[in-house]
Amino acid sequence: MKSVKVRVMQGKEHWLRKKTAAGDVQLFLWQKAASGASKGTILFVHGSSMAAQPTFDFQMQGRPHSSVMDWFAERGFDTWAVDMEGYGRSDKKRPINCDIANGADDIALAVQHIGKKVMMYGISSGALRAALYTQRHPDKVARLALDAMVWTGEGSPTLAERKKKLPEFQAKNRRPIDRAFVRSIFSRDHAGCADEATVEAFATAILALDDSVPTGTYVDMCSKLPLVDPAKIPVPTLVMRGEYDGIASFEDVVAFFQRLPSTDKQLAVMKGISHASFQQKNYLMVYHILHSFFAQPEPAFRG
Repeated sequence: MKSVKVRVMQGKEHWLRKKTAAGDVQLFLWQKAASGASKGTILFVHGSSMAAQPTFDFQMQGRPHSSVMDWFAERGFDTWAVDMEGYGRSDKKRPINCDIANGADDIALAVQHIGKKVMMYGISSGALRAALYTQRHPDKVARLALDAMVWTGEGSPTLAERKKKLPEFQAKNRRPIDRAFVRSIFSRDHAGCADEATVEAFATAILALDDSVPTGTYVDMCSKLPLVDPAKIPVPTLVMRGEYDGIASFEDVVAFFQRLPSTDKQLAVMKGISHASFQQKNYLMVYHILHSFFAQPEPAFRG
C-alpha cells in the first residue's frame, strides 16, 4: 500500500496566566498560523476527556490531513487551541473539578491573548464551554460552530448511562481514563464510524498527556443542564449533529437551534458520524462543513 506523507505545519506555544484566589494557574495555548494572508482566526475548544493537541492537531502517518489545525491553516486561517485547566499541558494543581463555567473563563483568557475577534468551534462539553463564553461575550465571536452539542439532555442515551455514575463523579475532582475508555467513545453509539488504527493512535496521543481528567463537565452535563440559553447567543451559529451521536436527542438539538435568534444559522446532520467527529472515517466531510461555514461571505442583502 502506498504511504501518504503527512505535512506537519510549524506550531507555536503560548503560556497564559490565570489569576485565582489560590494563586496563578498556567494555561497552554497552541497556535498554527495561516499559510499566506489570513482569512480569519479560529479557536478550537476541546471536550471532556482529551486535551487540545490530540483532538485538533492529531498527527497520524497514512491519514491525510489528520490535523484539523493544519488543514485550516493551509487554507488561510490562523488556528488556535487551548488546554482547559486540568487538561493536557495546562496546570492540574487546583483542587477543583474544572466545570463548564471554569472552561468558559479559560476561553476568555485565550481570546484576550489572541487579541482579536475569533471564529470558535467547540465539541461536546467544549461546545457548551464555547456557547457559554459566547453568551457572555457575543461581541468577541464572529461565528460559532457547536459540534456534538447537548442542551437540556432530555432523551440522551449517553447521559442516561453516565448518570448512573454521577455520585462517583461528584465525590472526586478527577476520573481515570485509559485505552479502553477511549475505545468506548467510538463503540458506544454505532460501530464502524472510526477505523481501529485511528482510534488506537488517538488513544496513544491522549494518554501521552493525561491518565485522568476533571469530573466537572460530566457533573454539569448529568445534573445541571441546561447551562446555556440559546436566545442569548446572537452570533451566526452552525450546529453540527452526528447521525449516530448519543450525546443528545435530535429533538433536543433542534429545539436549541430553533431558539437561536440569528437568521444566519445552520443545522448540519453529518452522515456516518457518531461522537468525536474529527477522528472518524468521514472527517474530511466534517472539515468541509465547518470550512463552508467559516469561509461564508457576508450577505450582500439583509432585507
